[in-house]
Amino acid sequence: MESYFDNVKKQVPEYMNDIFLKKEGTAVITVDMHEGHLSEDPDCPCPSPRGREIIKPLNEFMDSCRKLGVPIIHVRSILRRDGADEKLFPSAWKMVFPVTVGEIPNIAEHALEGTKWNKFSIDVHDEDYIVSTKKRLSAFYPTDLELLLRNLGIQRIVLTGCMTDCCILNTAFDGANRDFRVVVPRDLTRGTEYLEEPALRIISLHLGLVVDSDELLDEWKRQDIEGES
Repeated sequence: MESYFDNVKKQVPEYMNDIFLKKEGTAVITVDMHEGHLSEDPDCPCPSPRGREIIKPLNEFMDSCRKLGVPIIHVRSILRRDGADEKLFPSAWKMVFPVTVGEIPNIAEHALEGTKWNKFSIDVHDEDYIVSTKKRLSAFYPTDLELLLRNLGIQRIVLTGCMTDCCILNTAFDGANRDFRVVVPRDLTRGTEYLEEPALRIISLHLGLVVDSDELLDEWKRQDIEGES
C-alpha cells in the first residue's frame, strides 16, 4: 500500500510492510476523544471543534477493526478533582493558550474527574480497553498504556484522535522511543488546522507511517485473505 512520506504519497517499501503494516500485533489507540474537546457546549473547557469531523468516520473505522480482531484502546485525560495533579507544575498549555488562542473561560474544568467533560464522544464497546490516567500531552505519560500494550503483545500502534499537533504528535514520539511502530491515519486525527500538515510531516520523517484509513483496512483485509489461502 501507499503512505505519505513528507506529504508525498509513495509506495511503502516491501521491507517495511511487516514492520509497520502487519495486522497481527497491532492495536488502534484513540486519544482524548471526549466531551472536554468535542462538546458543542459553549462552556467546553478545551474546544477542538475540528475534532467533531472525525467522530463518525472514526466510529466506522473502529467497527471495521473490531470485525478484523484488532484491539482498540481509548485513552483520555482525567485530572484529580482537587487539582493535585497540577498543584506545583501546571500544564504548560494552560498558561500559553490564553496568549496564543485567547481566553477560555472554563479552562480550569478541563479533564477534571467527575465532570461531564470526561464522557467519550465516540462509540466505546465492552471489548475495548480504556486508559483514563493521562495527565499530560502523551498517552504514555504517566499512564499504564505501555503495560497494557506489552501484555497484549502489541508491536504496532495506530494513533487516532485529538489533537494532531499536540497529543498525537507527543504520543507518536513516545511510542517510537519505546520501539512501537507508529501508524497515523491522517483522516482520523484533527488538531490546529495550520499545524496538522507539519505535524504529520514530522511523524512521517521521524516516527512512522502516515496513511489513509481505508487503505489500511484494505491492507489488513488482504492479509486475512492471504492467511486463509
